[in-house]
Amino acid sequence: MGPKPEHFYLTAYGGDDEPEEELVLSGNTETSQRSYLHSPLVEDDSISVHQPQSRRPAHQLSVRRAVERERRDAAGISGLYGEPLEEVEYEDDSYDRTSFTTMSKPYGKHAGFGDSAQDRIMEELDDAHLNRDHAARPSRGPSVYQRMQFNEEVEDENDTPLRKASLLLRRQLSKRRSYVPDNALRRSLLNSGSGSSDRYGDTGIPLQTMGGGGLVGHARHNGTAGEALANSANNVGFADDEAASATPGPAFGSGSGDNFRIVHIGNRESNAQYKYKHNRVSTAKYNLLTFLPKFFFEQFSKYANVFFLFTGCIQQINGVSPTSRWTTIVPLAVVLAATAAKELVEDLKRHRSDADMNKSKARVLIGTSFEEKAWRDVEVGDILRVQNKEALPADVVLLSSSEPEAMCYIETSNLDGETNLKVKQALPETAKFLTPADLADLRGHMKTELPNDSLYTFEGTLVSEGGKIGYKELPLDPTQVLLRGAILRNTDWIYAVAVFTGHETKLMRNATAAPIKRTNVEKTTNRQIVFLFIILILLAVMSALGSQIMTSRNRSQLSYLYLPDGGGATTFVKNILTFIILYNNLIPISLIVTMEIVKFQQAQLINADMDMYDEGSDTAALARTSSLVEELGQVEYIFSDKTGTLTCNIMEFRQCSIGGIMYSDVVEASKRARIVDGEVIGQYDLAQLKDHIANSERGPMLFEFFQLLATCHTVIPERQEAAEGGIEYQASSPDEGALVKGAALADFVFHTRKPRSISVNVMGVDMEYEVLNINEFNSTRKRMSALLRCPDGSIKMYCKGADTVIFERLKGEDSPFLQTTLKHLEEYATEGLRTLCIAMRDISEDEYRKWSAMHAKASTTLTNRQQELDRVAELIERDMVLLGATAIEDKLQDGVPQTIYTLAQAGIKIWVLTGDRQETAINIGYSCKLIQEDFSLIICNETTHWETKEFLQKKLDAIREGHGSNIDFDSLALIIDGRSLDFALEKDIELLFLELATMCKAVICCRVSPLQKALVVKLVKRRLKAILLAIGDGANDVSMIQAAHVGVGISGQEGLQAARSADFAIAQFRYLRKLLLVHGAWSYHRLSKMILYSFYKNITLYITQFWYALFNVFSGQTVYESWSITFYTVFFTALPPFAIGVFDQFLNARSLDRYPEMYKMGQRGVFFNVKAFWGWAINAFYHSVILFFLGTTILFNDIESDGLVGGQWVYGVIIYTSVLTTVLLKAALITNMWTKWTVVAIPGSLALWFIFLPVYSFIAPKLHTSTEYDGIVSHIYPNVRFWLAIVLLPVLCMTRDYGYKFLKRMYFTQPYHIVQEIQKFNIPDYRPRMERFKKAVHKVRLLQRLRRTRGYAFSQNEGGQEKIIRAYDTTMQKPSGY
Repeated sequence: MGPKPEHFYLTAYGGDDEPEEELVLSGNTETSQRSYLHSPLVEDDSISVHQPQSRRPAHQLSVRRAVERERRDAAGISGLYGEPLEEVEYEDDSYDRTSFTTMSKPYGKHAGFGDSAQDRIMEELDDAHLNRDHAARPSRGPSVYQRMQFNEEVEDENDTPLRKASLLLRRQLSKRRSYVPDNALRRSLLNSGSGSSDRYGDTGIPLQTMGGGGLVGHARHNGTAGEALANSANNVGFADDEAASATPGPAFGSGSGDNFRIVHIGNRESNAQYKYKHNRVSTAKYNLLTFLPKFFFEQFSKYANVFFLFTGCIQQINGVSPTSRWTTIVPLAVVLAATAAKELVEDLKRHRSDADMNKSKARVLIGTSFEEKAWRDVEVGDILRVQNKEALPADVVLLSSSEPEAMCYIETSNLDGETNLKVKQALPETAKFLTPADLADLRGHMKTELPNDSLYTFEGTLVSEGGKIGYKELPLDPTQVLLRGAILRNTDWIYAVAVFTGHETKLMRNATAAPIKRTNVEKTTNRQIVFLFIILILLAVMSALGSQIMTSRNRSQLSYLYLPDGGGATTFVKNILTFIILYNNLIPISLIVTMEIVKFQQAQLINADMDMYDEGSDTAALARTSSLVEELGQVEYIFSDKTGTLTCNIMEFRQCSIGGIMYSDVVEASKRARIVDGEVIGQYDLAQLKDHIANSERGPMLFEFFQLLATCHTVIPERQEAAEGGIEYQASSPDEGALVKGAALADFVFHTRKPRSISVNVMGVDMEYEVLNINEFNSTRKRMSALLRCPDGSIKMYCKGADTVIFERLKGEDSPFLQTTLKHLEEYATEGLRTLCIAMRDISEDEYRKWSAMHAKASTTLTNRQQELDRVAELIERDMVLLGATAIEDKLQDGVPQTIYTLAQAGIKIWVLTGDRQETAINIGYSCKLIQEDFSLIICNETTHWETKEFLQKKLDAIREGHGSNIDFDSLALIIDGRSLDFALEKDIELLFLELATMCKAVICCRVSPLQKALVVKLVKRRLKAILLAIGDGANDVSMIQAAHVGVGISGQEGLQAARSADFAIAQFRYLRKLLLVHGAWSYHRLSKMILYSFYKNITLYITQFWYALFNVFSGQTVYESWSITFYTVFFTALPPFAIGVFDQFLNARSLDRYPEMYKMGQRGVFFNVKAFWGWAINAFYHSVILFFLGTTILFNDIESDGLVGGQWVYGVIIYTSVLTTVLLKAALITNMWTKWTVVAIPGSLALWFIFLPVYSFIAPKLHTSTEYDGIVSHIYPNVRFWLAIVLLPVLCMTRDYGYKFLKRMYFTQPYHIVQEIQKFNIPDYRPRMERFKKAVHKVRLLQRLRRTRGYAFSQNEGGQEKIIRAYDTTMQKPSGY
């Protein structure tokens, strides 16, 4: 035999006009893999069906392949898809000389071993691959796994072994994608891992072994692919466990392995062996095991605590400390204990919130009846009963429901932010389990994927082991899965099996652990502490050097001192440690505990603010953590959810325009309709509308309008005693529900739906309409239509949709009231209402018969069905008559526009991250003033990585260069959808995206997942030095809230998950205004001033110790008594920082709200920065020089009347008192607002010292605690120099400070100085006149925008609605489930 060929050649086409490219597949596995991976046909890290450059639709490729197939069959060629290539000559005839055929996928077949069966399989696989609906791909775009999802629509009558094997192959390739990484799957398609020729099969291309030894790998050159597939059918994951267990790598469903898990249905004992996670959920920061490690890690990440711990340790060394060994370690222990108590109190609140949720009740099947159990007691495999409007306690698989065909509706706004109701449907085989007794008879288990964070995918198999279903394996997909966090809507009850619980649910897998957040002020303080520590070390080294030099030079004169011989280095080190202890309070030990207490009190002020109390929900603002209060005053970016945060998620029918006349539910007196020059000006109310229907010449048009609203929809009515009018409407779209309710207000009450008809009570008369066809809504059509046979036998086509698509399809060029309707649409849009146009057409029987035949044919086509249905709908949706327009209010929360506008004035940029559709988000953006009328929108809806990069680069270049488009560069807004955002967040594009986004005044990200929300926040956090705030109200916002510097949760309609996980909780978005502009600004200013003052007072005192060392030969002697040093920080200067940090106001709340520009000072870090810190430090050095040297001069030759001198301790007390008086005067100078607590803190602290000194000097010597002050009082209070020093020295120090403050205020005025003057003298504000002018300009710009580009917002589910309504018969009694 000759040598085996080194390479095989495949030719692939990527488009009609593109040159063919050769794929080189090496006979060697590794070479083959490398060659394929570097082919231009491979797009990124996934296997592409066509070249990236190709834009030809999939159906054109299928047509071309069909033509090639016919040509091949006519020529008698057995190759795959195309003609054989040129033959390749080999040295040995044992190899077939026919080369490979044309193909476009990474699998092929050697023509020499071809047979028609294998050709058919590969053709079916390829065609099925192309027939997928690419428009329905998830936002991230098609991954390698999604590209390998093959269509499983195989005709039942063609039940041949070959068909079965083909189906098994499709299923196997599809199932592997959930738990094999992209690169691993690609390698598996190219490389078996063993290099064995057995695994090449007929194709000569390495194939991955699946299940029992390989799906195609056991085919031999002398057999057919069909036989290989049939023989391996038992090994693809559907065979018995014993056979599968012998395979080297178990595939999904094989009964063993790590790629799936088993869930026994209703059998807790069997599931106990797997030790699945419990259903308890915790969002708390600590538990019993993690509290101490986490707490100490967080506390000792603060350098001050590390320093004091070090100081406290070296104080325990004998002969080193000049002060008591407990003066540092005891205060540090007190500080840590106080901080720990605060952390425990805050975390207990989280534990209580979690406990409340975990105690919620669920109904679990025990035996043949349901029992109530707490959520925490729900286990994997439990059968649950969930009733209408209840939240799901776990991720469950739907078994049956009260609705036809086991359908149910769920609201997922808590998961993905979408307001539309989602339809889920159980398997037909389980839909018949309608009672507890039926469920008790359900036997079997489920094989499910492992827990993951993908909200939109699920794969599994239900294996029935007898009972009513028999012995079957039933596939499960996302249609049957309901996730924790969703709420059951419009469905009486469901039965479901819990498959994931607790922290294994998809919702919790999307959440992240509560992070440890540190504020910008803390980080800056930490850095300055490091510099202070360096200064302290330098002072200690200098003092130790001075001591060494002075001792060695004057040793002969110091014989009265104990100076051990030798050990110079040891003595030097000990001296350094001594001076470190002496100067250690340069860094205030009380600072950390003072900060914590001040922050706690600031948080209590937030909690007690009645302006942020919501009466409707009886909810007050809540600071769940006090550690981040100052961050509220420095926010530059806000990331907000839309649904439930900006909007109330409530749609209401407000107004309509019919035949050029406006009607409204509520009409203001100034807008009431009147006739001027024969034309109607203004609006009629609904009472007048009913009269017009009955008696006006416009009656027929009004009748048609409301008949359309009552019939052209996919709403399902349900009798509910508690509902308004006794009917509750089940609508997948809140807009549709609002329109049907609007029709009911005009006495067109829709009340019954049957599979083929609907019934409407029209002004007291029941009328039945036959539903002939529904042309469903999608984002391309932007409209929906219904063909109805009315009670009089006529056929009518009713249509509603966006104005742009309706106007294009009107009969004739000019409708009699088209311009009037346009004007009304513009007025509705200025009010932020969601608009739809309404039109109709009469259809003849003959036209309908012809059209119906085309529609039936399109609905059964196997190729591009949706496109064909859209094309057929176009044929009937033409020559329509305009009836009018509707206006629906997507109600904003109170005060949202004003809040966003005010926050924008404060320099805060707002990004909206929502799972809702793009049109809705843009419309809300205008309504809430996030997007202004003169803004230019940059809309990015790209579908590939390179298109997204090209788009962003192009827009960025245009903005940089300032030419090339009509964009107003001063007012830009970026709109980007989820798919484009996924590409934009990749490494090579993220900087382009971020630069473009930060140039825009507003950013809206639509159709984004919870993970994408967090990734956007993390990108900005990582790349920009800015404080970020995230706000939301649903569980889908938790990851975003935790990723931001500050997280704010809204206690809204979507539950409390966001509020529980946030740092702050408020009831309404509008309260964010006061939370940031007032409480945030106050907290930042107060804390900044408190920290700077704390460092100032300590540096002032302890640098005097260094000056004293110059006079005591650097002996390490302290000038102050040791406990007086400790009490200086703990008692005598402790209250002023508290008074400043809790009660001081540089501006009052009204001024801060009235002048939001004041907030920008916090963003710029005006009050606390490196410059300010060292300015205060230098001022403290300056004061210490005056206090020590002038004080020493005053006390020089201080000889009393009896000829005695006071001595060191009298000298120390006088300097100490002067320092204390100076720092208290400094506190008085920087205080903006004096309260009774300020009086207690500042003058009270000085009075406390004067009381303390005589008491301590009397008691301490008797207790042998301290003898230094024994009898000292008689040498101090009568001493004139004492009083001279404590008056003169502080005044001299404050003269410079007061002069600097005067100079700064008069000649270097800050904006807040001006507002302080306005506030003090109550100067009137003339800005309201400017506001009226701005409103006039606002309206003009708005009309200009609407004329330039007018949109719509109509949230309706795309596709599948007709199937649902055909299943309903509301006249039939629903099962009770018992």
